[in-house]
Amino acid sequence: MDASTTALILVGYQNDYFAKDGILRSVVQEPNRVDHVLSNTIAFIEAVAKTPMTIISTPIVLEPSYRALASPVGILNAIKESGAFKAGSSGAETIPELLAFGDRVLYVTGKVGFNAFSDTTLETVLKERGIRNVLVAGMVTSLCIDSTGRAAYEHGYSVTVLSDCTSARTPDEQDFFCQNIFPLYGGVAASSTLASDLAPAAA
Repeated sequence: MDASTTALILVGYQNDYFAKDGILRSVVQEPNRVDHVLSNTIAFIEAVAKTPMTIISTPIVLEPSYRALASPVGILNAIKESGAFKAGSSGAETIPELLAFGDRVLYVTGKVGFNAFSDTTLETVLKERGIRNVLVAGMVTSLCIDSTGRAAYEHGYSVTVLSDCTSARTPDEQDFFCQNIFPLYGGVAASSTLASDLAPAAA
């Protein structure tokens, strides 16, 4: 995989998922899994930071009125009812661990649902940078990660989901998507394996 034509898409790296008091942290039944995802993601970014890889964060930030979620169901309704990802709230803010990378991380705003391509400039950014391979990391495996991965595939990109940088609501759900769903349109890989493969690109 060539780092210069690869983009890492980060989904949901915000306080409402990753902070200890995050409103949606309990979506994952094993809280330690959230910390595991975060530490693996930061380690991967550190490993590829000196390569030409494009790193993009796609936060979801919603107006206080939740106008974009007029008739939500499922987790989107839970987001609205709990007040998660509300513009101006600490929960909607990017986690400090990611902010520490400064302008090495690009931010594509506008995401209000599961799919990071919908109503955002993500596709434009990827085209401008000549991206062919997309890596997906973040929360939640069965929702935003799957939706974003499918959209990337439909836009013509080669897709790889980072299995240890993603989390579903339960271990069984995580395993099911990694073993049965993602292979239908892309690949699944551990971040450490990819980091090793991409390391020569840093030279």
